[in-house]
Amino acid sequence: MRKEAENWYKQALKDFDSAEKNFKIKEYYLVNFLCQQAVEKGLKAVYIIQKKEIVPQTHSLIYLASELKTPKKFFSFLRQLNKEFIIARYPDAAYGVPYEMYDKEIAKNTLNKTEEVIEWIKSQKDK
Repeated sequence: MRKEAENWYKQALKDFDSAEKNFKIKEYYLVNFLCQQAVEKGLKAVYIIQKKEIVPQTHSLIYLASELKTPKKFFSFLRQLNKEFIIARYPDAAYGVPYEMYDKEIAKNTLNKTEEVIEWIKSQKDK
């Protein structure tokens, strides 16, 4: 695996690990943000692996997934997760304080679906 892809991949796994840790301490808004980051970085690693090109400067999970051989079953979730890049961070984007807008159920659902995407990303690592 190219070094650039490896770096994106390793950081994706660390972000997902951090999301799981934040779930345990009930920082649910951070779970959603870190899941978005994990998927974005993981997709960027896969982009480098599949395309053998420098990853484009984008935060769009939909764009990245569309450019890859990403299973269609993930797209609905990716559309939902895509917005967490902004909403989980900024009160003016969330129409409220982000940490007050998330609960255990939302965070657990995001973690579970993110784990499915991360497993697919792992399967692409050595291709």
